[in-house]
Amino acid sequence: MAGRVWSEKELDRRSLRRLSILRHAEEISGSVAATCRYYGISRNVFYTWKRRYDQGGLDALRDRSSAPHRMPNATSTEVVGKIIHLRQHYHFGPNKIQMYLKRYHDIEISTSGIWRILKRLDMNRLPASQRHKRTATKWKRYEKQQPGHALQVDVKFIEPVTTPEGRRKKYYQYTAIDDCTRLRVLRIYDKHDQKTAIAFMDYVLTRLPFQVERVQTDNGAEFQSGFHWHLLDQGINHVYIRPATPRLNGKVERSHRIDSEEFYRLLDGVMIDDTGLFNDKLQEWENYYNYQRPHGALGGQTPYERLKQKAKA
Repeated sequence: MAGRVWSEKELDRRSLRRLSILRHAEEISGSVAATCRYYGISRNVFYTWKRRYDQGGLDALRDRSSAPHRMPNATSTEVVGKIIHLRQHYHFGPNKIQMYLKRYHDIEISTSGIWRILKRLDMNRLPASQRHKRTATKWKRYEKQQPGHALQVDVKFIEPVTTPEGRRKKYYQYTAIDDCTRLRVLRIYDKHDQKTAIAFMDYVLTRLPFQVERVQTDNGAEFQSGFHWHLLDQGINHVYIRPATPRLNGKVERSHRIDSEEFYRLLDGVMIDDTGLFNDKLQEWENYYNYQRPHGALGGQTPYERLKQKAKA
């Protein structure tokens, strides 16, 4: 059977059977053709076994590996190591791994080739918590065509930090993502109210390299009248998504999942009880996300590359 791995006992039994076939032709039938008809094998196979037996005895009749001695097109150990690293540490799929290898290592390998490597290493299935969950309804992905036309804003609640004194300190990540370019602005606060949301939006407007026309939020308490009128006073339209429809803020929701998978998971076990230090680390992540991380929905571009492309259009 092709591809089967035989045990030593099975290999010995198969080689003894081949020896008995060779002896049958010599001692019983006296005819190679008759022996081959009797055992249902070709004469080419018979003479191959005979030649191997004459040269190496019984051991030479054992099954040999069908793998080629040289595999010039085999993926190098170094590339396989990079694939394993991206899979284990970031849970990337073949498409994202392909983009990273191309962008950062100038390595071109097909997604099917990456999948075969993961399959061979039994790494083709993600942990249950990382698998895509199918929904009964498929939602059509949309994208605004101009930077700043729509900005999705939301808050990510960070798991409370227990300080050495036993206090449980809460932190909140405020996030703004441009619908068109996926460019993001992030900020950590230790408060969660309208005053904080207003301060965050003022910070966002100083960071983005384009004018914001509309801000889209859910109906959280932090985005109510004070926040709403603050934006209108600056000539920015503010709209609420319908209650219980987080999919309408899908880009910021998806970006929060990326934060959990690629940023906060790597901080697991690291206690940061300082808003300034927390924001320093978050700023590094924001820069990486905007300027270096290839984005699947942007065809492998970074948000900044998409912004430059739109600026030329």
